[in-house]
Amino acid sequence: MSAAPAAAGRPSMAAVSRGSAELLRTAARGLGQLLLTVGYLLLLFVAYELWVTDLQSAAQQEQLTTELREEWSRPAPAAPAELENGEAFAFLRIPRLGADYARAVVEGTGAEELEQGPGHYTGTALPGEQGNFAVAGHRVGRGSPFLELDELRPGDPIVVETASAWFVYRVLGDDGGVPGRQIVTPTDVQVISPTPNGPADGPPTGAYLTLTTCHPEYSARQRLVVHALLEGAPVARADAPDGPPALRGG
Repeated sequence: MSAAPAAAGRPSMAAVSRGSAELLRTAARGLGQLLLTVGYLLLLFVAYELWVTDLQSAAQQEQLTTELREEWSRPAPAAPAELENGEAFAFLRIPRLGADYARAVVEGTGAEELEQGPGHYTGTALPGEQGNFAVAGHRVGRGSPFLELDELRPGDPIVVETASAWFVYRVLGDDGGVPGRQIVTPTDVQVISPTPNGPADGPPTGAYLTLTTCHPEYSARQRLVVHALLEGAPVARADAPDGPPALRGG
């Protein structure tokens, strides 16, 4: 006996199957196009974060350098004004990261300030002062000033240039007291205390420099922290216009 014919006006099972298959193919094509679009957008975002922001920061650093040099060439005011957020006031030089490594340091550690370069934690010591001169910087993007901070070794010089003097700090070792390097969580703010890792309201036990950045690369999950201690007396810029011997391997 032959199979009963399909009811008039109703699609056959084969037609339904073909329609379902076409819907699946259309959905798959749409999903594939969506994933490609998302992928392109992610690539554009990464390119922006890694290269475009570096170029923008480099331009801002060049402008800050020019402005700061011009400011220093004029007579100093009788009473120094209080630093404002975003204002450049010193240069950070790290020979280990290159003979030409120099970054203008600005006041403040907000997003806007750190887009310009390394930022001074407001309220911490200033260069050469007793206490903790603490500076934050991006590791990847926005100029990547601290990208290679993990390459610093005990005894490496970190030189800070101000309007009147050079200050030489040396990276500490890990043989007791304040460690030269730490990996901490973002909430471990005691690393910028007057004495690193001491109480926030405790007295300073020396003139320290602390650099902080994100860790690991491409992540803000932790912080890489480097501590250094001031070495000797400041060197007047008038006496050493090209900097102290530490900049040249001394």
